[in-house]
Amino acid sequence: MRIGVDVGGTNTDAALMDGAKVVASVKSPTTEDIATGVIGAIRSVLKEAQQDPSVVRTVMIGTTQFTNAFVERKRLSEVAVLRLALPATQSLPPMTDWPEALVNAIGRNIFWIEGGYEFDGREIMPFNERQVLDAVRNIKKLGIRAVAVSSVFSPINPEMERRAQEIILNEIPDVKVTLASDIGRIGLVERENAAIMNSSLADLSARVVGSFREALINLGITAPFYISQNDGTLMSADYVERYPVLTFASGPTNSMRGAAYLSGLKEAIVVDIGGTTADVGVLTHGFPRESSVPVDIGGVRTNFRMPDILAVGLGGGSIVRDGEDLTVGPDSVGYRLIREGLAFGGDVMTATDIAVAAGHVQIGDVARVKRLVPDRVVDAALDIIHRTVEDAVDRMKTSVEDVPVVLVGGGSILINRDLRGASEIHVPARSAEANAIGAAIAQVGGETDRVFRYAEQGRDAALASAMREAEEKAVSAGGDPETFKVIDVEELPLSYGPGDAVRVRVKVVSDLVQ
Repeated sequence: MRIGVDVGGTNTDAALMDGAKVVASVKSPTTEDIATGVIGAIRSVLKEAQQDPSVVRTVMIGTTQFTNAFVERKRLSEVAVLRLALPATQSLPPMTDWPEALVNAIGRNIFWIEGGYEFDGREIMPFNERQVLDAVRNIKKLGIRAVAVSSVFSPINPEMERRAQEIILNEIPDVKVTLASDIGRIGLVERENAAIMNSSLADLSARVVGSFREALINLGITAPFYISQNDGTLMSADYVERYPVLTFASGPTNSMRGAAYLSGLKEAIVVDIGGTTADVGVLTHGFPRESSVPVDIGGVRTNFRMPDILAVGLGGGSIVRDGEDLTVGPDSVGYRLIREGLAFGGDVMTATDIAVAAGHVQIGDVARVKRLVPDRVVDAALDIIHRTVEDAVDRMKTSVEDVPVVLVGGGSILINRDLRGASEIHVPARSAEANAIGAAIAQVGGETDRVFRYAEQGRDAALASAMREAEEKAVSAGGDPETFKVIDVEELPLSYGPGDAVRVRVKVVSDLVQ
C-alpha cells in the first residue's frame, strides 16, 4: 500500500491506496509544525482503514513549504551568483527586477566571469578558470553556503557551468550549487532567476526533507518517501534537497492529477476550490497543461516548467459582504472558517454559509445559518460564485467548444448548478482529498529542453539524445527504467539558427522503482 499526503495552507490531506483502489482518505488541519500535521494525517488515515504502519510501502508528499518561504521572504539562504557571460550582459545584472526586500533577504553577492555562448554554440569568451577560482575564494571568505551558476545559452552547451561547479566543489566541498541549465529553459534572465531561487532554498530543503523523514520514523514507517513536483510527477527525497524549486505549484498539480484519476478523464478543465482560492487548470493526456509564458513567483519572473494555473479569490472561507453591492471574496477567513463562519457559531458570513443556507450541504448549525442569511443574499451570492467559476473556465479554454469540467477540493460544495461553457460537470467521490490522491498515484518524470543542430547530427540522433537525457533525469529522481513512457515531444525550429537549429523538448514518465 502507499500513502499520499498533501500539506496545504489550511488542511493536510492523506489518502491510503492499495493498487488502484482508494482505501481511505482524510482531511485534517495543517499545523504550524508541518511534521506534526503530517504525522496526524497519516495516523488518521491508517486508523480509518484499520491498517498498521507496516503495510505502507511508499509515501508521497506534496508541500507548499518552499513556495511559501520564497513568497514570504522567510527562511532563505544567502546566495552567491556566478554569471559566466563577460563581456556580454553587463547592462542587465542578476536580480535587476527583483523586489528589494527579496534581494535583502538573500544578498546581492554577484561575481562576473568571462565566458558564455552565442545562440549557435560559439564561445563569447573562453572559460576563465582563474576568475572563477578568485570568485570562489571570495565566496568562501564570506561564508556563503549556496551558489547559483548561470551562463548565456547554457541549455545549448552546459560545459562552462559544469566546469565552474567542479571548481566550486573542489574549493568548498559542502556548498550547495545550482546550475541554471539544470532547471530553466532558453532565456538567460528567467533561467538565472530560477537558479537563484533554488539556491536560496538550500538550507530549508534539507530541514524540510529531514522533518518528513523524522516524522515517518516516529510513525514506524520505514518505506521510502517521495515529494511531488509541479509537473504531476515525483522526486526522491535526495533530489528534492537539490531542486526544491521544482515543488512550486505542486499543490494544484496534485489536485489535477487526482481529478484525472477519480473522474477517468484525460482531457478536461479542473476547478480545485479550497478555503481561500479556486485554482483552475487544464488536463492534457491526464497531466496539467504547462504554462507557455514566464511565470511570476513572489515578484520574480522564471521560465522553468510550471503548470498553467489561474487562481481566483473564491473558496469555502470567502467572506460575503451584504452592502450596496454584494461581494464574495476575494478575502477569506481561511483555516479560521470552523471558528468564524456562521455555521460554526461565528459572526462572519462566508461562501460555505451560503451553500448551507441554500440547502446544498448539511454542515454546522443549519438552522442558525438559515435564520441569519436572507434568501436574497443567498440567490445573489450563488450567482456571483457561479459566474466567477464560469469566467475562470472560459479564460482557460482554448476554443469556444464546451468542455468537461471536474470539480474537486472541499469548496466544490459551492457549485450546484450547470456552468456556462461546461459540456458536463463531474464531482467524483473523495473529490475533497483529490490532492492527496494525486500525490499517491504520481509517477516519476524527466524532462530535457535543449537546442540541437539537425544538419550536424541528424534529427533521429538529436531526438534520441534528448530522450536519453530525459530518461536519465527520471532515473535520478527514482524512476524505473523498465517503465518509461513518452508523454510529450516538441520540436521548435529556430528561424535564425545555423545548421537547422531546433529547440527540442522531451518529457517522459515512469513508475517508481519498487
